[in-house]
Amino acid sequence: GKVVDALSETGMKDNTILVFTSDNGAYHFGSNYPLRGGKRSFSEGGVRAVTFVHSDLLQKSGYTNTNLHHATDWYATFQKLVGDNTRKHSKPQLPIDGVDIWPSISNDESCRDEILYELRDPSKRLDNIGERALQNAEKYPVNLQSPDVKFRSGRLGSSDAQDFFAIRLRNWKMISGTGFILQGWTATVDKRIATGDSSTMETKTHNWSIVSGTVLYDLSTDIREEHNVADQYPEIVRSLWDKRQGYLEKVKTIPKRIFSRDGQIDGVWKPWKEL
Repeated sequence: GKVVDALSETGMKDNTILVFTSDNGAYHFGSNYPLRGGKRSFSEGGVRAVTFVHSDLLQKSGYTNTNLHHATDWYATFQKLVGDNTRKHSKPQLPIDGVDIWPSISNDESCRDEILYELRDPSKRLDNIGERALQNAEKYPVNLQSPDVKFRSGRLGSSDAQDFFAIRLRNWKMISGTGFILQGWTATVDKRIATGDSSTMETKTHNWSIVSGTVLYDLSTDIREEHNVADQYPEIVRSLWDKRQGYLEKVKTIPKRIFSRDGQIDGVWKPWKEL
């Protein structure tokens, strides 16, 4: 609309990339059907988002791109496109997690085959949460076999998973840990389409359960994540779990924090004060 018109009028449209994207799927009151789960879950309904890219700079257009991308890739991509040279900065630049995905967006060339969704390890936290997590981890060690999933309906509660690892490698996605939320599917029923009565709209929340164990899905044949094949492919589970150690070596330890009584220190609201 007006933005595109302004870019055209100023002669900037030919050298502009327009991106519309999202950070996650719909919340648990929404529906991502037929995908499983939603926001706050690591099922496809939570982590898979729609993105639209328009630019005269694209080598290929008018197609659906199914390559792997992560939200952190946008920074690396835009940095490369504008010709940012990190050596020119006055301060050393921290390493970034994203990769340049312009070859994928522009010409459908895959730029990554692995995504780390989340990694939690209680030994990396020295605060009260880490102490409780270590105690729970000793009682409930991670099981690399399928959990006994018994779904129940209701609002999502706190799950503070302890040892937790979620990763995707090409078509394989594994979620493994102690005490993590596993959501089901939700189809929002909107009867207004048929009746025109707004009072008949019905939205159901995801069925969910807090489980311990490992789930493995082959997304090339099971995009709905209906079939946990962790027990059928123990070698895949083990190879993905072994990647955890490499990531752990890059994770910084969260120090013990002393919480401020009133939340305000030197006129600034902070959750803790420095030792």
